[in-house]
Amino acid sequence: MEVAPENWIGAGGRIGEAFEKIVARTDLVCHGLLLNLGGPDPLDVPYIKRIGEFCKRYGAKCYGDHLTFCAESGQLYELLPMPFTLEAADHLASRIMQVQDILGERIVVENPSYYVALSQEISELEFTQRIFEKADCRFLIDINNIYVNSQNYGFDPVEFLKQLPADRIAYAHIAGHFRDPDGVIVDTHGTDVIDPVWELLESAYGIFGVFPTLLERDEHIPSLDTVVKEVARIHEIQQRCGGRAAS
Repeated sequence: MEVAPENWIGAGGRIGEAFEKIVARTDLVCHGLLLNLGGPDPLDVPYIKRIGEFCKRYGAKCYGDHLTFCAESGQLYELLPMPFTLEAADHLASRIMQVQDILGERIVVENPSYYVALSQEISELEFTQRIFEKADCRFLIDINNIYVNSQNYGFDPVEFLKQLPADRIAYAHIAGHFRDPDGVIVDTHGTDVIDPVWELLESAYGIFGVFPTLLERDEHIPSLDTVVKEVARIHEIQQRCGGRAAS
């Protein structure tokens, strides 16, 4: 199971008890929303230390956040895109290393979807590669985000995959998305995974080998049977690609 730790720090009462029961029998990964790795504000060191304490308390397998920013002189509550520049990539890498120094371990960062390119001095791929080269962090590879960006910006998602750092992958996300009437695809985690995204996941396993894969569903939650069927499809693809990893 994956949780946003900021939603659970300090949780008590019936909700806190339920959380304790879940993590007692289920592996836990922590994936945050408020770290603000790309932002201009100083990193919130007390917050980072609280995250570290939370992860240790519950035995989280890993912790990380997004290659985005979400605050500037105040919380913006959106995962906003970074400009694709060398300066921005180096800024992100530096802040990732600061977080890792505070926590004493490598964090896991996710490639985001984005709907406006603030600057494109370098490509998204070059931007991502530079961060991993400099920061020595781990990779949460979001398969749906790669598909969404490839459709919105017109690149080959399989060729993009082939050039990502295989040795950095910790686990993956897969999810559904929404297509606007104007053709723009938005990563919503609110619909079933579509066939081209399943196919891209299978391509990723073919390129990198099988890795743990987590199904995201954040809104329009269907019946449990529907969710279980999608998780089973992950297992089927993993087995077809030569092995099974936890999902």
